[in-house]
Amino acid sequence: MPSTRRTARQADLLERLVALLAAEGFSAFTLDDLAERLRCSKTTLYQLAGSKQDLVREAVKHYFRGATEAVEKRVAETVDPADRVRVYLNTVAEQLRPLSRTFLDDMADFPPARDVYESNTRLAADRVRQLIAEGVRAGAFREVHAAFVGEVAAATMRQIRLGEVAARTGLSDSEAYAQLASLIVHAVSS
Repeated sequence: MPSTRRTARQADLLERLVALLAAEGFSAFTLDDLAERLRCSKTTLYQLAGSKQDLVREAVKHYFRGATEAVEKRVAETVDPADRVRVYLNTVAEQLRPLSRTFLDDMADFPPARDVYESNTRLAADRVRQLIAEGVRAGAFREVHAAFVGEVAAATMRQIRLGEVAARTGLSDSEAYAQLASLIVHAVSS
């Protein structure tokens, strides 16, 4: 079982693995393929995780952990409540931009990775709910039911994640998040 403390080499390998999977997906890769593409041994990959499935799950968790940190850093730098909602969803969009459709489809078809994405989507909807409630309390937004707005955001995020929005509108996931940000901010503004 790999430890949670990683060497600099392991951290670099995980970053390269995440970049590869984000660009090309993961269902078509074997561990041998990954080792060859990453120029390492399978033993080195097994130091990150005990199986291909665990490796994929670890890579997805790592990606979303980093994305969450980047999003929250940008929100923390923002004061205006409307800008905080906009910045939150637009930064989510920026963080999703590197994820290829192949990766997103593979993630949807692989329950351990899908669970990580769904968990992050729920957390994002909760965060939108929190940002709306803060804006209402500060008087920057009209009185709206923040939990309802969060549920609308969550439902839309789910449709974005499943590729339904892209199929019906032609928008990429990141473009859809940007449109969601604009819609929510305009809907709750005084």
